[in-house]
Amino acid sequence: MAVVEVSRLLKLFLPNEHVKSIFDIKPESLQKKGIKGIITDLDNTLVAWDVADATPEIIEWFKQMKAHNIKITIISNNKRERVKIFSEPLDTPFVFSARKPLSRAFKSAAKEMQINKDDIVVIGDQILTDVLGGNSAGFRTILVVPIVQTDGKVTRFNRRIERRILSYMRNKGKISWEE
Repeated sequence: MAVVEVSRLLKLFLPNEHVKSIFDIKPESLQKKGIKGIITDLDNTLVAWDVADATPEIIEWFKQMKAHNIKITIISNNKRERVKIFSEPLDTPFVFSARKPLSRAFKSAAKEMQINKDDIVVIGDQILTDVLGGNSAGFRTILVVPIVQTDGKVTRFNRRIERRILSYMRNKGKISWEE
């Protein structure tokens, strides 16, 4: 019984997909999977954690998603001002101080989008916040490689734990990508 519980628990840390960059996620492939909405992390997923504004490439990515009628909500554990400065020029709804991996903010974002959770994907660069939170709330998840290898203090701690989880999963044959 304990082995089954550990196995079920570990699945919460396992994303449905893994890509190198947000730019590897194309609206056409999302639509083929029935995806109508994206809940995405901000820092180190869309831009480096110390970059305030969207890059021209990110602006174009958002435009492509909107052109394909895919709604986006940004969900971040960061403070209101940080998330607002990034999100408002993109005319994109956001949730700040989300307390990821708790599922409340994910479910709230889906409700605001008025999209069934089966039609939404959660995208982020952290297993302990984005993937765990998205999976726990019942969404599909995509893990992206962090944009930069530097992090804030809490995230550095999380990355050490993530490396152990990924190493265990790799050894068990659950994942095949490299860090």
